[in-house]
Amino acid sequence: MNNQPLKTTPQIGGGYSHYVLAILMLVYAFNFIDRNILTILAEDIKADLGISEGELGFLYGTVFAVFYAVSGIPLARFADVWSRRSLISIGLSAWSLMTAASGLARSFGALAACRIGVGIGEASASPAALSLLADYYAPKWRATVFAIYSSGLWIGAGIGMFLGGYVLDYWSTTYPTAPPFGLKGWQVAFMVVGLPGLLLAVWVRTLREPERGVSEGLTSPKHPAPFQLLGNELMSVIPLLNLYGLRKIPKALFINATAAICIILITSGLILITGSIAQWSTLAMGLYIAFSWAQSLRIRDPATFAMIFRSKAFMYSALAFPVMNFAGVGSTFWIPPLLIRTYDIGIAEIGLYIGLGTAVGGFIGANLGGFAADYLRRLYPSGRLILGYPVVAAMTPILLLLLHTESLTTAFWLYFLYMIPVTAMGGALQATATDLVMPRMRALAAAVVLLANTFIAFALGPYVIGQLSDVLQSSGINDVESLRIAIMVSTLVFIPALILLFMAQRHLPNDEASRLERARALGEKMD
Repeated sequence: MNNQPLKTTPQIGGGYSHYVLAILMLVYAFNFIDRNILTILAEDIKADLGISEGELGFLYGTVFAVFYAVSGIPLARFADVWSRRSLISIGLSAWSLMTAASGLARSFGALAACRIGVGIGEASASPAALSLLADYYAPKWRATVFAIYSSGLWIGAGIGMFLGGYVLDYWSTTYPTAPPFGLKGWQVAFMVVGLPGLLLAVWVRTLREPERGVSEGLTSPKHPAPFQLLGNELMSVIPLLNLYGLRKIPKALFINATAAICIILITSGLILITGSIAQWSTLAMGLYIAFSWAQSLRIRDPATFAMIFRSKAFMYSALAFPVMNFAGVGSTFWIPPLLIRTYDIGIAEIGLYIGLGTAVGGFIGANLGGFAADYLRRLYPSGRLILGYPVVAAMTPILLLLLHTESLTTAFWLYFLYMIPVTAMGGALQATATDLVMPRMRALAAAVVLLANTFIAFALGPYVIGQLSDVLQSSGINDVESLRIAIMVSTLVFIPALILLFMAQRHLPNDEASRLERARALGEKMD
């Protein structure tokens, strides 16, 4: 694939770029309204469907996360060769419809199926959006721009909790018995937040598509057959069909089979220990698909494979922040239920204050973190990664204080403060990944980062905390104390996260400085 320098770099940034950024931030807000509303609805869903805390963590984390992650791979590759605005628009329509359909669910299985649909639809958004923004703004502002975009996530999460709490309270008050069509408040909430996304999807389709690579003076020719590429990518992530691309390479088939056997054995052990068949079999399927896809990518596009998977800086950073987020994502999911149990307060009140804390704290943290990351990058080659150390130093004491305060008002304020460091690293991580690959690989690089974050933070964080809480309750500890202890234990992941962060920081300056040289050696033409 040729990467052709432009004779002159066109004007980037400016009013229209800010307009695109604002709309994409709104898309990300809708993304997380639909994803995160489950947090505030958790207690009602648990009571109505008769499910456990581990199963709630599975619904919020694993079943959504696995399909989000594995769908993101082919969709990101497609975003690197097709219209990114169209892909985002189609995906937004799909996940909005599946969110609304969640309101028709009458069983755990039906709700899980809808969550799968939401995950697949949402997988289209971020890789394509980050690739678009990388072409609308200069590289020196990437962490800041990506952070502004990612702040939509936390605005959406906050709105989802507030809106979900309000709808639940209004519906139960207005219809204490015999609600219309037999719908419970949590079902109506899913419909209320899902359907407006269809209008936004039409708006997104009106955005202009910039030339890929324009912000760096490097452009790639248009792919001659983008839908054929999508078909090949889909085959690489569908079990059994994925073996077709490996059929002529016996060694690759042997490695694939060995990996599958190892995953099955480990999964069987975890199922025996926890009894969670759905959790571990779903995660195992996702891991096998991810492994098979990477194996296929190495054959079909060795340059992209090497730029991502053979960059130590990329891989260490892509692991460091998800491990850190294991505690961040898990704790933010379970704090609302913990406060409801501890203080016996209404859903509407918890939705209002936790929603405000999430939206405002997340907006401040994401944008402050992005600005700080770009500032530190101008001072030190690995400056964006340095931000991770004060983030962990701030998260730990704030979370422990929040878990042990006896004042609800103090808990709300501490939650607001907690959201600032929790959200600070999003822009830095994606900017680091983008700077380590070529323009034609940006969306896929973003998808790999999201894949790691989804498997580690979203698929495991809420589930492990919920499962540990279930185990503690079975030993006689009450449901408040068991959940508090489980959240506290999750902070132990900060130790391996800091080690991974240090390793990424060591390798980043060299890997970033040698990007073009490594790309040329892999066959990328930049004449």
